[in-house]
Amino acid sequence: MLKDQPLVFEMSKEGRIAYSLPVMDVEDINIEDVIPATYVRKEKANLPEVSELDLMRHYTALSKRNHGLDSGFYPLGSCTMKYNPKINEAVARFPGFAHIHPLQDTYTVQGALELMHELQQELKEITGMDEVTLQPAAGAHGEWTGLM
Repeated sequence: MLKDQPLVFEMSKEGRIAYSLPVMDVEDINIEDVIPATYVRKEKANLPEVSELDLMRHYTALSKRNHGLDSGFYPLGSCTMKYNPKINEAVARFPGFAHIHPLQDTYTVQGALELMHELQQELKEITGMDEVTLQPAAGAHGEWTGLM
């Protein structure tokens, strides 16, 4: 295979920065007060130093090597390759969904639970099924669930 795209580490130049975090508005703490010293890195992480533009172009070029629904037709697949409208991806990134933790107290996620319940009710009405699930374990599980 022709290697025409360098590794991001090969593009690294000391001092280039893709993104800088904002200044913290809370006081610093000693990291070893919250993480045992044996787990604290002793030396700087060996991360590539590239500009944001170079980083964006690098990963965009790599992504063009993959076939996907944005670039062509793919008739097979039950989970990762199915058509998901872009609006669904945008909604899934709403903080009320994206920032939920599986162990979060249920009283803090009532809005999301209500939306999921309403979706289940709508899907039951549309399909005429007695019950539906929003969480098949995998594509094949979803297909099997649909056949039942």
